[in-house]
Parts: sequence; C-alpha cells; structure tokens
Amino acid sequence: MRIVLKLTKNNASVPFEHHSILAGALHKWVNDAQIHDNLSLYSFSGLRGGIARKEYLDFPKSGNWFISVYDTTLLMKIIKKIQLQPAIAYGMSVSEVVFCKEPLFVTEQRFMLARPIFIKRTIENKVRHYLYTDEEADTLMTETMHNKLKSIGIADPSLSIMFDRSYENAKIKLISYKGIKNKVNWCPIIIKGKPETIQFAWNVGIGNSTGIGFGSLI
Repeated sequence: MRIVLKLTKNNASVPFEHHSILAGALHKWVNDAQIHDNLSLYSFSGLRGGIARKEYLDFPKSGNWFISVYDTTLLMKIIKKIQLQPAIAYGMSVSEVVFCKEPLFVTEQRFMLARPIFIKRTIENKVRHYLYTDEEADTLMTETMHNKLKSIGIADPSLSIMFDRSYENAKIKLISYKGIKNKVNWCPIIIKGKPETIQFAWNVGIGNSTGIGFGSLI
C-alpha cells in the first residue's frame, strides 16, 4: 500500500540530493534494525511539488512525499510514528496522510520512475554499477525481484523486468548518498508477470537500495 504525506512549506533551502534525509526520517519511524538489515520491502519518492531554483528546491506553499510498503502492519507502525514525530527536515512536517490503494494491474505494465534505479553487484571484491545500456541489467533487476518475492514465500516464473530502451529521454546520472557516488538510471521499465507480482513491485521498488531511496515507481 502507498501513503502520500502532505507536507508543510519549508523554511530552509532543500538540496536536490535530499534522499538521505528522507531515508533517515523513514528509518526513524520504522525504528527496527532487523528491517534495515534485510531486503527492503518498501520504497519511497523524493520530495515532490516544489519549485526548482538555481541551486536548490523550494516549497513555498506545501509539498508531498510518498512511501510504499508491502507489509500493512509495518505501514500502520510508520503512520503511528508520524503522528508522534511529524517533523522531517528543512522546516517541513507532515500535515496529512492520504492512503493510496494499489492500482489494478494486468500481466504487462510500463512504469515511469519516481526515483532512479540503482543496480549493483560485487564481483571479486569490486562493486560494479550496471546501467540501462548494459545487456545484463534486465536480468539483474529481475533477479533482485525474485529474491524479494522469495523472502515472502512467493514464486513467479513468468516475471521479467526490462528497461524501456525506446524512451528517448533515458539518462544515466551520478548521485551521491552520504558521500558515496552511485551511477543510476532514469529510464522507464516494463514488468511482465502475475498482476499480484507487479503490484508487489509497485510497492517495493526496483533494483538495489530501495530502502535508501532508489527505484520507486509511479
């Protein structure tokens, strides 16, 4: 399930790369080391609804931020924590929580991204970041989703995830997370599989590190 958090206006400049701050707020609400250490069965967007200034984002009236979670029990826990600790950062706080039920999906869906997709693997003690231009990228995204499905006891042999390489505005960006630079992909994806699998993917996000702000879908 997805919740959209409606936020108050900011009183300090919001940097373009602010997802580590949002991850910190979410982890504060979750407050469970075991969840952080396991595969992340949740994803979240960046701050939305702002105005891009020359060097920062501004939210003169309000903003919003969505969080998607597979486990409704965890989602309820997050909402209770938000009620107790609504402050996020930059003077912005949660003013309202809106529930968004999962859409009805079919066996093939194309998605745009709310956050870029990060794909990595460690090979011979070296970390490699994979790009939408790499042939292996589709296989690795699918592999990660199979692992997440396996963690909840579900298998879907029909599942496949691929970048929509026909998209003319696809980009590769370098995004820093706590000082570590990551090559990430701004490119739509196409998911094939059971509708309930696609619904799961819509909640948990695509690729690696969805728990710190990569791979959320819209």
